[in-house]
Amino acid sequence: MTITMIFQLLVVLAALYVGSRYGSLALGAISGIGLFILVLVMGMKPGNPPTDVIFIIVAAITCAGMLQASGGMEWMIQLAEKLLRKHPNQIIFLAPLCTFFLTVLVGTGHVVYTLMPIIADISFKKGIRPERPCAVSSIASQVGITCSPISAAVASFVVISGQNGFDINNIQVIAITIPSCLCGIIAAALVSYKRGKDLDKDPDFQTRLADPETKKYMYGSDASVLGNEVSKQAKLSVYIFLGAIVVIVFYSLFQIFGHDIRPQYITTLADGSQKVSRLAMNIIIQIVLLTAAAFIIIFAKASPKKAVAGAVWQSGMVAVVAIYGIAWLADTYFSNYLGVLEGGLKGIVERFPWTIAFAFFAVSVLINSQGATLVTLLPLAYKLGIPGPVLLGVMPSVYAYFFIPNYPSDIATVNFDRSGTTKIGKYLLNHSFMLPGLTSVITSTIVGSILVKIFY
Repeated sequence: MTITMIFQLLVVLAALYVGSRYGSLALGAISGIGLFILVLVMGMKPGNPPTDVIFIIVAAITCAGMLQASGGMEWMIQLAEKLLRKHPNQIIFLAPLCTFFLTVLVGTGHVVYTLMPIIADISFKKGIRPERPCAVSSIASQVGITCSPISAAVASFVVISGQNGFDINNIQVIAITIPSCLCGIIAAALVSYKRGKDLDKDPDFQTRLADPETKKYMYGSDASVLGNEVSKQAKLSVYIFLGAIVVIVFYSLFQIFGHDIRPQYITTLADGSQKVSRLAMNIIIQIVLLTAAAFIIIFAKASPKKAVAGAVWQSGMVAVVAIYGIAWLADTYFSNYLGVLEGGLKGIVERFPWTIAFAFFAVSVLINSQGATLVTLLPLAYKLGIPGPVLLGVMPSVYAYFFIPNYPSDIATVNFDRSGTTKIGKYLLNHSFMLPGLTSVITSTIVGSILVKIFY
């Protein structure tokens, strides 16, 4: 490893670190400074931005944004709240399952913001320490990203795997990640079941309770969306959205069972010969999701302006910019030094290919995006010779941004818990999300690795 190579790696890491400190669009924009130094100043050959992945993300957030604008997402939250209020004693298990499956359906973990204050309110009024279900539910909302057929992470894995000879579709990916991550969530809920002191035995809580103003703040209001009226258009938008997912699943299942129904087209090659190809699954997903978004606008009367102003659209576009800049910067560095990296890491990955999980975890801590982590490291992992099934098994390890509690869903969860039991610790890493996060990711990665050994 030369001094130049080390310096250029430091440029990449510095861009990731500074971008993560500023957050939001800065993740992608500050990667541009790294590209400027590596390409325009130091003369490195630029890599390739992940355009195929970006197009899928844009289609997915357009559809999900329309769903939110139509009120359909609020109806889904209402259904989840009815379940939780009907079984409050089981909230430690039901709450994270609700946030998990909402993310699986919608493709983004940001749907948790509406449900989290409800989870905190139900547990608090039932006398259950809110930290227990709240922390696990925040973790579960992000874990669901690798289990959604329309998420950036799953799209990235499918597209990049296909480009590297591992032909797999979205349904085959989530057939491994869903059971793996469910095992991880249940394990996290179990370790959180009696975590911390009960409210009546917690001296910190009792001290806050003794203050009349604080007590009024904690007990003064009810968080609920059950009283909100749901229009027919909102319900229709959910049916359209779920219909789009069913169509995507339909195409994927036929592939799995050996009856590929994807459209065929003929390409004329340079030598005059003709090649018959199937339409790529990532193109089908884009077409279906854009069509669903249009149907929600036309038939469910969703406002495009309202969608653009919504949290789902805005957070999704931030993810697009982050993936665009970070992945392009990383590909520029890794593609220029692939030979050196292969020589230095080949022995390790041949003997212990699962160690790539540690790299996934470490990069996710830095860049706060599962999709960006996969787009950054997955091409390198394939070039190092790591088999596709191994990478699929360790896919849950791309979620690690709970480690440093600066992610919006974790910060929001702390604020939604009026009891003050969900918190960021004095020493930063001793926070409410560490135990359930590590438990979930470690368990999911182990289970995923076992499942791919059985089925691949």
